[in-house]
Amino acid sequence: MGHLDHAALGWLTPALSYVMACIGAALGLRCTVRALAATGRSRRNWLVTAASAIGTGIWTMHFVAMLGFSVAGTDIRYDVPLTLLSLLVAMVVVCAGVFAVGYGRDRGRALLIGGLTTGLGVASMHYLGMAAVRLHGDVTYDPVLVGLSVLIAVVAATAALWAALNIKSPVAVTIASLIMGAAVSSMHYTGMFAVSVRVTPSGEALPGATAMQFIFPLAVGLGSYLFLTSAFVALSPTAGEREASASAQRPVESVAR
Repeated sequence: MGHLDHAALGWLTPALSYVMACIGAALGLRCTVRALAATGRSRRNWLVTAASAIGTGIWTMHFVAMLGFSVAGTDIRYDVPLTLLSLLVAMVVVCAGVFAVGYGRDRGRALLIGGLTTGLGVASMHYLGMAAVRLHGDVTYDPVLVGLSVLIAVVAATAALWAALNIKSPVAVTIASLIMGAAVSSMHYTGMFAVSVRVTPSGEALPGATAMQFIFPLAVGLGSYLFLTSAFVALSPTAGEREASASAQRPVESVAR
């Protein structure tokens, strides 16, 4: 069996991946709170932004952590189409879960459906990303740890959506995002500890791209998207602030007349 190292670059990749998960969760929660206070096209746009933020944060967390993954005795490459598919799955399934909560009439039922859908989507993203790994050897999984990782994903997703429905203040959102970041990271590393590799030494070139050729530039790009979107959300006025501004302008208009 090949020796697996999940932090070949030290604590840099686990810490940075946790930060990315927290940023995605915080941004997604803030956008969902904005969506629930909006109507029509504005609600839809906020929900799409929330889904893209959560999906991007989870995917970036996974592959930043994978930058520190190594197996003794073999190089590692990534299948580009499968890696991109894992990103698409993360976006689409999280979007379905967020929309279920954003438009569901029965909040309890919507929360259960949205949490289950999103959690299974997060797990699917993780294992699709693992399926994209190319190395000299055979990869096997401990089914108990795989099942535990899926359970963690479902619980974490349900908790995140519950927080979006019930938590409004920025401080509470920050605390919730820190907890959600820890949950997503726990899901990832539980899934990684389920992995075993039987290395088959070979001199053949592996297909696919290295992490630095493909994963790193894409993760940097998506991370930049998260930071820029966070700045936009932080600077855009809330529904309450818009109402207060409109109320303040009405007396001025009356005096002018």
